[in-house]
Amino acid sequence: MADYIVRATAANAQIRAFAVTSRELAEYARSAHNLSPVVTAALGRLMTGGVMMGSMLKGEKDMLTLQINGAGPVHGLTVTADSQGNVKGYADNPQAMMPPNSAGKLDVGGVIGLGVLTVIKDMGLKEPYSSTIELKTGEIGDDLTYYFAASEQVPSSVALGVLMDKNNTVRQAGGFIIQLMPFTEEEVIGRLEEKLSALPPVTTLLEEGNTPEQILEIVLGDLGVEITDTLPVQFHCNCSKERVEKVLVSLGKKELQKLIDEGKDVELNCHFCNTNYVFTVEELSGLCR
Repeated sequence: MADYIVRATAANAQIRAFAVTSRELAEYARSAHNLSPVVTAALGRLMTGGVMMGSMLKGEKDMLTLQINGAGPVHGLTVTADSQGNVKGYADNPQAMMPPNSAGKLDVGGVIGLGVLTVIKDMGLKEPYSSTIELKTGEIGDDLTYYFAASEQVPSSVALGVLMDKNNTVRQAGGFIIQLMPFTEEEVIGRLEEKLSALPPVTTLLEEGNTPEQILEIVLGDLGVEITDTLPVQFHCNCSKERVEKVLVSLGKKELQKLIDEGKDVELNCHFCNTNYVFTVEELSGLCR
């Protein structure tokens, strides 16, 4: 099943909800960056949350960046998403390892460690909106839940999950975000809290064969869930040799000439998709004119 998001409302628009299946984009990231299983789980979760948050943006050119900096072995994670369902991401230490946690699961909180989450929204204004919070658990879903409450004053429940196969490929990935509107009635809140407290992990729901629509039906069905639209999502990087050329040109003629004088090809790497771009001495000379 190709990755996609569903957006929905429930309880007569007192609740808005998002659910996504993201196995393919998480597996693409794992393969492109040769990620360890626990880093795949961490980056997969952050991309899953990021692509849903990106879909909340209004403008076609609006961009969202999520950056985690932690004291754990992975050091940091960076994810960028737009409003069109495109997301990309990388880990500072893609091969970081961590023993399983006490429940025998991949220890995402441990590999991230204590640290901060920064959310940057670039909506074409003079300055991007930026907010930084302390990580509460490093499990990412909990931290995004806290971000929505602390920075946006929107009570939310964020569930994210990545399940790895025995051959270390991604078996399941997905998540949901449930948000309360300011006018949500107490009775609705109580019913929702009761439902969420009894819910199995999102990867269990996916492993049982549930689609994003069915997951929202399980969570919100008795509150009158209405699917408003669906959006395909994918790991997509907009880098190109032309863009990298502009980076080289921005170094200035003096620095370019130094590279040319070394007489060797120059290789530049895109952090997000791990693509290498090679520039020959002749190409560098062309840029220097």
